[in-house]
Amino acid sequence: MKILLLGKDGQVGWQLQRSLAPHGEVVACGRSECDLSDADRIRSVVRAVRPSIIVNATAYTAVDKAESEPELAYRVNAEAPGLLAEEARALDALLVHYSTDYVYDGGKPTPYVETDPTGPQSVYGRSKLAGEEAIRAVGGRSLIFRTSWVFGARGGNFVKNILRLAREKDSLNVVADQVGAPTPAALIATVSGVGLAMLKHGRLIEPGENRLYHLTAARPVSWCEFARTIVGLAGQSPGFDLRLKPEAVQAITTHEYPTPARRPANSRLDCSQLERDFGLQMPDWQPYLERMLQLLALKQNGY
Repeated sequence: MKILLLGKDGQVGWQLQRSLAPHGEVVACGRSECDLSDADRIRSVVRAVRPSIIVNATAYTAVDKAESEPELAYRVNAEAPGLLAEEARALDALLVHYSTDYVYDGGKPTPYVETDPTGPQSVYGRSKLAGEEAIRAVGGRSLIFRTSWVFGARGGNFVKNILRLAREKDSLNVVADQVGAPTPAALIATVSGVGLAMLKHGRLIEPGENRLYHLTAARPVSWCEFARTIVGLAGQSPGFDLRLKPEAVQAITTHEYPTPARRPANSRLDCSQLERDFGLQMPDWQPYLERMLQLLALKQNGY
């Protein structure tokens, strides 16, 4: 059993190297080995490895920059997944792919379920939705997980940005009218591994079948609440020297913090289908955040 993992150096890809290892021989590629903006390279790598499972943890994730680089965003987020699906179908391999809450417009008052209409409001969201559609159009076996607000000790993310700002500033304004579930990269990787085990490495997914699941941690919060929690927990650790206090994180509206790309106000994803099918219960994100902060503190202190 060979598993081709693309995006090994990203937040989720780094964790997937661990969670996929029990399922077979993992051939892990970073951008230098397989740049998803290069169609010929994609085909070459897949045909050389001939995997039974392809796990695509690579994406163009610069949400605001995508507004000025739509061609590159679509090449990586839409065209590349379609090519991977074609190559997977030729090998009768399972394609595992990751998508985003940004495929929704954020106007629904309750959490989104997988069958809700999509309506992305940004180039990033539209390119990710196009990737999902490209995979389904090919007609091979695929498993797509939509997730949100990913964080982890590896790579750049909201947590690290807040920690940097907390060292520099005495006060900070953070949007409070966008709500979603911060989701640890480690949780995404763990659930992916469980999913593959439950599906017996894809044999229970019929030819032409596409399964779509929402995969996020429990307990949605606003960006402002998330930032206050980060600052509060980090402030209790001797490994961080922060100027900012949780109470100095001020709530503002999206209107007060304009960005090139529109974000959904409601990014809450209902994970009931995933929990039912795989016998899981999505955990709270805070213990993962606490562990991440411990790791970062140790790294800062040279351990």
